[in-house]
Amino acid sequence: MFWGEKPYHSLDYEMKQRFGEKVYRLSLNGGMTCPNRDGTAGTGGCIFCSAGGSGDFAAPAVLPISEQLRMQKELIAKKRPVHKYIAYFQAYTNTYAPVEYLERIFLEAISDPEVVALSIATRPDCLGDEVLALLHRLNRIKPVWVELGLQTIHEDTARFIRRGYPLSCFAAAVTQLRAIGIEVIVHVILGLPGEDRDAMLQTCNYLNTCDIQGIKLQLLHILKHTDLATYYTETGFPVMTQEAYITLLIDCMEQLSPKIVIHRLTGDGPGALLIAPLWSQSKRAVLNSLHAELKRRGTWQGRLFTSVHYDTQR
Repeated sequence: MFWGEKPYHSLDYEMKQRFGEKVYRLSLNGGMTCPNRDGTAGTGGCIFCSAGGSGDFAAPAVLPISEQLRMQKELIAKKRPVHKYIAYFQAYTNTYAPVEYLERIFLEAISDPEVVALSIATRPDCLGDEVLALLHRLNRIKPVWVELGLQTIHEDTARFIRRGYPLSCFAAAVTQLRAIGIEVIVHVILGLPGEDRDAMLQTCNYLNTCDIQGIKLQLLHILKHTDLATYYTETGFPVMTQEAYITLLIDCMEQLSPKIVIHRLTGDGPGALLIAPLWSQSKRAVLNSLHAELKRRGTWQGRLFTSVHYDTQR
């Protein structure tokens, strides 16, 4: 199957189909924390998480949401004309606050006429009944997506990275969100210590059995001032080369159902914080190399992947 110019179901293609043009994310900061930091589920946070709570590129939390939106739009406007946006609450756990506060900031975001969807990054253990009811109401106004940081299906790895919840909690959250019509996007980290190719592909295969609509595949970044950085210094565990990562990405894309929209294929960690792998600093170079390898394999002419393992009836 062929999706526009790419042999995989990209977010760019999906947004153009839904909204008729290119759509950009605006990274917002709701000023929240995380139960894995404040003692509810843990105190140190996930082992890889920076002080910015994975929201290092988000706007300052002290600013009103409308001002954050304006600033983010101005940054994008310097590079290209854009007319439609996704309001993306990225930093920390964005349903971990009183529901009245959540309603106020989410409504402020979707009240912007240029915002066409609301995307909320959170944890599956932070979706109580009141939060789900709020998301249901908001979804009637504009599309709401919930992004869940699963990272891996393997419980031993989850304990090592201090994820703080079992796989069963994730599965229950997906069921609850889909019951109220919310689209689910899942974050997966590739290259976690102790996981080989087979383990990572098992995570992708599991997600084919879940009712999810999108996935973000993220290379493991080792950032300064994290416990993962300390572990890396002490052990020197191997990080992937660019070539190995591209090969693994293609393996994952072969496994994934074509119904699942690929929202991300890599990431560029903050340059001032990134310890390894340094080659990941150029996101564009990584994507160009990926596309070149897909062309070399003959997957750029609409044939996509021949060794797929997904259930096409799902």
